[in-house]
Amino acid sequence: MVFGRKERIFIFRNRFMKRLHCIIIPVNIAILLTQLTICAQGLPNIQAVQFPKDTFSIEKYGAVADGITLCTKSINTAIDECNKKGGGTVRIPGGLWLSGPVVLKSNVNLHLEDNALLQFTTDFNEYPLVEGNWEGVPAVRNQSPLYAGQAENIAITGHGIIDGGGDAWRAVKKEKLTESQWKYLVSSGGLVSEDNKTWYPSEKSFKGFQTKDAGILKDGKTAKDFDNIKDFLRPNLLVLSGCKKILLEGVTFQNSPAWCLHPLMCEDLTVRKVYVKNPWYAQNGDGIDIESCKNVLLEDNTFDVGDDGICIKSGRDAEGRKRAMPAENIIVRRCIVYHAHGGFVIGSEMSGGARNIFVSDCSFIGTDVGLRFKTTRGRGGVVEKIYINNINMKDIAGEAILFDMYYMAKDPVPLAGEKRELPKTEFKPVDETTPVFKNFRISHVYCNGAGKAIFIRGLPEMQVTGIVMENMVLQARKGFDIQEAASLQFRNIKIISAETNPVIDIVQSNHILFDGITYKNGAALLWRVSGDRVKKIDIVHTDVSGAKEKWVADLGASAQEIKL
Repeated sequence: MVFGRKERIFIFRNRFMKRLHCIIIPVNIAILLTQLTICAQGLPNIQAVQFPKDTFSIEKYGAVADGITLCTKSINTAIDECNKKGGGTVRIPGGLWLSGPVVLKSNVNLHLEDNALLQFTTDFNEYPLVEGNWEGVPAVRNQSPLYAGQAENIAITGHGIIDGGGDAWRAVKKEKLTESQWKYLVSSGGLVSEDNKTWYPSEKSFKGFQTKDAGILKDGKTAKDFDNIKDFLRPNLLVLSGCKKILLEGVTFQNSPAWCLHPLMCEDLTVRKVYVKNPWYAQNGDGIDIESCKNVLLEDNTFDVGDDGICIKSGRDAEGRKRAMPAENIIVRRCIVYHAHGGFVIGSEMSGGARNIFVSDCSFIGTDVGLRFKTTRGRGGVVEKIYINNINMKDIAGEAILFDMYYMAKDPVPLAGEKRELPKTEFKPVDETTPVFKNFRISHVYCNGAGKAIFIRGLPEMQVTGIVMENMVLQARKGFDIQEAASLQFRNIKIISAETNPVIDIVQSNHILFDGITYKNGAALLWRVSGDRVKKIDIVHTDVSGAKEKWVADLGASAQEIKL
């Protein structure tokens, strides 16, 4: 019998496991088995869209490109006609088109030609309150400027620009603007908080910020119950809910009231050569949030936004676990992220899990964090089988690579004068609310400038496990900070850190291998190992003679657990 590649790997893995029965598997063997499983699954196959050749111009339905005439009805009528007649392309010619919410339907390609600017109105009355989803939880929002629900075979293509009019919706913190920018904003209207630190566009917006769980659907509430805080319930620019076979290509999406692109529970999504742009101070101004989606390809895109750039999510807490739809089978390649809280991000709403994600050949320039993986107690969810390769970073304000299971829903880099307390170390029971980060492989990362090279912080009851990092050159102010982690491998990594006391800090972690580590000559201290739960720190193929001191063990750690 002739077996295919997947079958051969599966048979090899099973035989190998049988031979290792009743044997403690070394860290490197366990990771090898994980890699074999990932390879067996292969890259996802994303189905492509196809459209009839029929074209429907919005001009034939009464749209006028003067930037004043509201074209909402004309655009939606053209989409309806295209859908009813079997599909095709709805054409938006060059010009300035003002519109309210647009609803995309099956078998329709919304195509923006060169010099086409689709400007969504800042008249909030044009956006009815609807039941939707916000940060992984059922919630009321204003209807999104662009929306599709349960549609199949849809696209937004071309070379035009889609502007969400987000400046009219967003509150702005004074410390994120220059003095002249702040004065201009305040003079435009709205109101300012009593402490003179935040500008709000309206009274309803201000009231929403003061309301606990604003917009969350619970206790039998409906959309009508939230009219008094309507302006606070900012819409995402594009929401695709439960759709299949989607293409976003070539278009610029900018100035969103909240998240820019939000595919939710979708399948077979391709996002190619789009430019996503939000002001750097835009609260919740994410680039793309891929939530509980399956079979996704992102390639050759550019993001320059106010929050996370490329973000993977799967619902929050009990609602996400109830949905039980992981974000899976995702390819991200050849993307550039400029300003963002994180370049490539998973979390923090990842309660449905995330797996089988492949990221390669991306550049992060000026982001707060490069690779950012975040969660917190109460989320639950398993994030695993993540493969990342060939990443370039420059001018990273915070960490080049971050795993944090104590996410605090704050900007990753503290603002001037902001003080943050460290979380208390305490064990909690492990149950369905306990999040899991495991089985990542990250290789060929080159970072020219960061606040910290690597930060890993797990929970005492659920450490970050099974992480392999190899073939890296990381220039940063600080080196490694590893807390509550297990079964890690660091291979062939060069750390060029300004602060060298220590270069690598390890707290309450175990079974960590350092293989081929190089560092700045004359470093004060290479390893500081702390905590009575530290076990088995192995150092191989590493010349420690260039440091003033090799290691110290304190706070209950035993030097015998460190082996050179």
